[in-house]
Amino acid sequence: MTEEPPLKPVVWVGSSRKDLRKFPDPVQHQVGYAIYIAQRGGKHRDTKVLTGFGGAGVLEVVEDFRGDTFRAVNTLKYSDSVYVLHAFQKKSKSGRETPRRDMELIEQRLREAEQIAKGRKS
Repeated sequence: MTEEPPLKPVVWVGSSRKDLRKFPDPVQHQVGYAIYIAQRGGKHRDTKVLTGFGGAGVLEVVEDFRGDTFRAVNTLKYSDSVYVLHAFQKKSKSGRETPRRDMELIEQRLREAEQIAKGRKS
């Protein structure tokens, strides 16, 4: 019998946890399961790399529910934990691109996650 790798802790950056809790229950469960798989070192089938971060290890889980699209963004860049950076409902109907204000918030929270990771190593 092989041992499971230890479960990485989840670090919620900014209001990401509160925002995720506003999602419909089925979406919360799917995103939660995707985060659990990331904690185990895997990648959920609905998870993809979020472009625009130059290989920074920023991933997004995209879930559609009743005609709406929900996204949760996390990073595994810092090996000690899974950092959930942002959770939001995509409201823009113009294409699949992530709105600029959400991208800016993700960038800001990625910097916050870096600071948190540095503090955890000290």
